[in-house]
Amino acid sequence: MIEAIGNQYVVARPVYSSNTFGEEFKKADRHHKTLLDHLRGCCSCSSKKAKKIALSLFPIASWLPAYKIKEWLLSDIVSGISTGLVAVLQGLAFALLVNIPPSYGLYAAFFPVITYFFLGTSRHISVGPFPVLSMMVGVVVTRVASGGNTAPELSSNDSLDAQDQEKIMVAASVTVLSGIIQLLLGVLQIGFVVIYLSESLISGFTTAAAIHVLVSQLKFMLQLSVPAHSDPFSLFKVLESVFTQIEKTNIADLVTSVIILVIVFIVKEINQRFRSKLPVPIPIELIMTVIATGVSYGCNFEEKFGVAVIGNMTLGFQPPITPSVEVFQDTIGDSFGIAIVGFAVAFSVASVYSLKYDYPIDGNQELIALGISNIFTGAFRGFAGSTALSRSGVQESTGGKTQVAGLLSAVIVLIVIVAIGFLLQPLQKSVLAALALGNLKGMLMQFAEIGRLWKKDKYDCLIWIMTFIFAIVLGLGLGLAASVAFQLLTIVFRTQFPKCSTLANVGRSNIYKNRKTYADVYEPEGVKIFRCPSPIYFANIRFFKQKLIDAVGFSPLRVLRKRNKALKKIRKLQKRGLIQVTPKGFICTSDGFKDSDEELDNNQIEELDQPINTTDLPFEIDWNADLPLNITVPKISLHSLILDFSAVSFLDISSMRGLKTILQEFIRIKVDVYIVGTDDDFIDKLVRCAFFDDEVTDSIFFLTIHDAVLHILMKKDYSTSKFNPSQEKEIKYDFTVNTNGGLRNRECQVPVETRF
Repeated sequence: MIEAIGNQYVVARPVYSSNTFGEEFKKADRHHKTLLDHLRGCCSCSSKKAKKIALSLFPIASWLPAYKIKEWLLSDIVSGISTGLVAVLQGLAFALLVNIPPSYGLYAAFFPVITYFFLGTSRHISVGPFPVLSMMVGVVVTRVASGGNTAPELSSNDSLDAQDQEKIMVAASVTVLSGIIQLLLGVLQIGFVVIYLSESLISGFTTAAAIHVLVSQLKFMLQLSVPAHSDPFSLFKVLESVFTQIEKTNIADLVTSVIILVIVFIVKEINQRFRSKLPVPIPIELIMTVIATGVSYGCNFEEKFGVAVIGNMTLGFQPPITPSVEVFQDTIGDSFGIAIVGFAVAFSVASVYSLKYDYPIDGNQELIALGISNIFTGAFRGFAGSTALSRSGVQESTGGKTQVAGLLSAVIVLIVIVAIGFLLQPLQKSVLAALALGNLKGMLMQFAEIGRLWKKDKYDCLIWIMTFIFAIVLGLGLGLAASVAFQLLTIVFRTQFPKCSTLANVGRSNIYKNRKTYADVYEPEGVKIFRCPSPIYFANIRFFKQKLIDAVGFSPLRVLRKRNKALKKIRKLQKRGLIQVTPKGFICTSDGFKDSDEELDNNQIEELDQPINTTDLPFEIDWNADLPLNITVPKISLHSLILDFSAVSFLDISSMRGLKTILQEFIRIKVDVYIVGTDDDFIDKLVRCAFFDDEVTDSIFFLTIHDAVLHILMKKDYSTSKFNPSQEKEIKYDFTVNTNGGLRNRECQVPVETRF
């Protein structure tokens, strides 16, 4: 019965152990689906299921018929044009990160948008080149293309030298392979893999990638010949090459890139601060590109100052290519990392917009969409993409409502590819490098996360720092793998060394908290409540045992051995008639008894670990009283131990054996053990594993801490008053406050069936 009185509630119910609760409330029959049942469900066919599958594979079919032309079309047109202009410039700039000719970045900005329009579930992200992914692909291109790999050459463009053709082939092959991996993960419904990349890890990784991008662009800003490096410590080797050649810097490129970079940073800051007042963000990248191209062409920078320009921009599309199987074999690990990072970034950004505009997204469908996009892009000589935060921000902030804006942005890129791309030929590569660095501001500002994370969670802060260090020192590929391993290690560390605590009653009610946290607490005499806030498994069972021993103040195994050893001495005294028992205790009739403390062998130690058996003695031994002669046994005041397992989600086989040993050690020294807060599955697993026996029974489980405490207090009171439960069908037990503390007015009905 539950009764509410103002802001208080009063509960009157029996004290429940798990057994008595199960007897009173029968469980419903539940059918747990087997693997065969799931397979049958997947293989079954119906018109409703077919429609659901079709809509999930082609999300466009669900939102396009509901498209509001009058309300959304104009906004999507404005957004599409703005996003398309940004996509053109970012495609050219990020191609430098891949170490391929800039014009191939336009393919990476065009093809993924087309496929995502039909297959993607997000209405606001702009798919295409992303600097971190471009950098990861560039690292692979540098390693494979410079390693003598015999990738087939391209024959469709004679203007490219053999090295550029090989780089394009490697980039395209890596992109196709990463797309295949994403597609397989999506088909197999393994979109959950992204959960292993926490926000702290992604933030630290993208910040380190921004540093890599910054360093990689120095050679274009300074126009230096820097050899390619892809192994660990490559960042420092590139810096060494840059500083050893610093006197060869092209001043025109340096001045141009610095001016562009400063202006871009200033205008982006204006866009950020006044975004609520500006109808659309100022397209500074487009403005600076037009100005820089015109100045470079008009002043003939290429001949006068020897600056590096984009050069030949082949109009139109080129035929698709067949990826290299040899490259597949050499880059499968890198491709997996590219696939996971690309999906993680895209899904994170898509989740933000889905929450903001209240529409669902499907992680597995996103994997399929990105996978097919990358396969399509790689086949047409592009490189792997995801979504650039700045480009998606432009698409959303300029009024984009659906992926119609994305389709229109692809039209803008298409126009550049087939018609006006030649106009960008005089553009300096240093300008593209400056534009690429201008898009890194948000990532570089993530250094501020360190201070915030340190205040919130030091483990997350450590993950951020170590991820950043790994990615800087080991490179992006190995750094990502090491970061994930370190993050999982922190989870193991948290569970291996949990913050166990001793609980006490707070407020004289049914609330139990850490006794060190609150001043006014009540602990029943002889009762210890111990809480473990993590799963118990093979790695932390010893730590759990040690913390439990520290909490109770003694080792039950040591006490058990001491008692069994003392029992052997008492038996010897009793057999020789040297001991007598009186109401006041033991009386020894001889002081000449000596018993040697010889070294014990393994069999004798095992004998001391057995339960104490005094049935052959004509008297009971009070182990907390004085014993005869010099027999000493540790005295303990504990008679009941409550283990709060409400936060223990699982128990493996190895720890199960250890837990049973711990319980047996306490039970054998007459300390009653109770386990509370477990769910039914936990107990069912113990039953399946034959955990219970005559010594450790299933009656030790109670629903709550308060149930166990009341049971203990009633049990001790019954034993002292010799109360016979069979004389009453039901009793009422009241606990009232006295000057020494206690429980306040908690009435509890205890049925006869409760085992005491």
